[in-house]
Amino acid sequence: MAMPSSTPDTNAVAPANETRERKGFVPGLGAIFLIVFLDILGFSLVLPFLAKEASETFHTTAFVGTVLSGSIYSLMQFLFVPVWGRISDRVGRRPVLLWSVLATSVGMASLGVGLVYASSVAWLFLARIWSGIATANIGTASAYIADVTKPEDRARGMGMIGMAFGLGFILGPAIGGMLSRIPIGGRMGAVPCFVAAALSIVNFAWAYFHLRESLSIDRRAKSKRSLSPLNIAAAREAFARPGVARAILVNFILILSFTILDQTFALFNARKFGITEFGTGLVLMFVGVVAASVQGALIRPLSRRYDDSVLIRVGTILQAIAFAGIAISPSFGLSALVLASGLLALGNGLTQPGIAAYVSKRADPRAQGNTLGTNQSASALARVFGPAFGGWMFQTFGPRSPYVAGALGMAVASAIALTLAAASRADAEPPATAG
Repeated sequence: MAMPSSTPDTNAVAPANETRERKGFVPGLGAIFLIVFLDILGFSLVLPFLAKEASETFHTTAFVGTVLSGSIYSLMQFLFVPVWGRISDRVGRRPVLLWSVLATSVGMASLGVGLVYASSVAWLFLARIWSGIATANIGTASAYIADVTKPEDRARGMGMIGMAFGLGFILGPAIGGMLSRIPIGGRMGAVPCFVAAALSIVNFAWAYFHLRESLSIDRRAKSKRSLSPLNIAAAREAFARPGVARAILVNFILILSFTILDQTFALFNARKFGITEFGTGLVLMFVGVVAASVQGALIRPLSRRYDDSVLIRVGTILQAIAFAGIAISPSFGLSALVLASGLLALGNGLTQPGIAAYVSKRADPRAQGNTLGTNQSASALARVFGPAFGGWMFQTFGPRSPYVAGALGMAVASAIALTLAAASRADAEPPATAG
């Protein structure tokens, strides 16, 4: 990002020509990467211990613990991602992103305090709800990228969010697992929460001075936008754009399939291969590294050569094959599992930025936050239902069944993706929508 001179005007809008600098460098993307990365880090670092601590310290059931750890957080994101996106269409991206980073530090600190001093699990739920609301900024971050990138570079920019997701999920559980064993007042789990809060404060200070506004006043929505979390009219506006509803449906299926894997993979590996939690962590780290590498290095040249709809189609096909490969891997050995996992990461690395770029290019320029927020809201909704569905499949139909379901789901997504190219051609003259 271009460094400002002595006293920067951080509220100034980054000029359009600054977004098209030499060597493909785009101001602001580093700050967006850090914001999203720390959001995901804050979510994932509690996964190894929060449900367990809720059970042991506050004597909750396993169900309550898993709802606290993941589902309630994702539910808040489902509700509030489009809200912050609509607000950012009206007031600009920068204030929404800065607020979210500062609020994230409050949420993580509150969770840490609750783990040390609270006498009721209700405190932890309130902290987790607050954090889910605060970090529901992925749609706004995506809209920022849409503001500062040319259409041909859009997939590469969106790939940075995918990289942030991948690295956050790689490092978060490892950091959380290590730091959670450090006691405070005889209780475990608070240290990683305080570390995440401190990182968010540092992130806020850095973004405050270096993150420029990306949305000029003349490109902002002119009418006030509803703050209702369940805004059917706003969602309908997003879905009305050619191809957007189908792309969001593909994204929902993709995230649903991945959350099924996240919650059952350790059980599958233990049951079928005798792999420990540490071994599963290594495989998941491999998946994250491959996906981050694809989105960080390969997506730019591929997106310049191929349409986003092609990347989505190829990515979904690869993931359908990969899920089927995981399902049958016990019949062929551990190498088959690793190969299928790598193929899954490759497909995901193509699909995620492709979908975000596809949706962004078809959004009303004055409603990027709303449209991309709707897309990310669908992702959050998938994260609400995916873990429970995966667990039910595993328990009811056996260890292979979640991956068979994932393969079937991605096959359906592939069929839907085949129609996206036609929607691209139909989008030559998109209809105007009210501000």
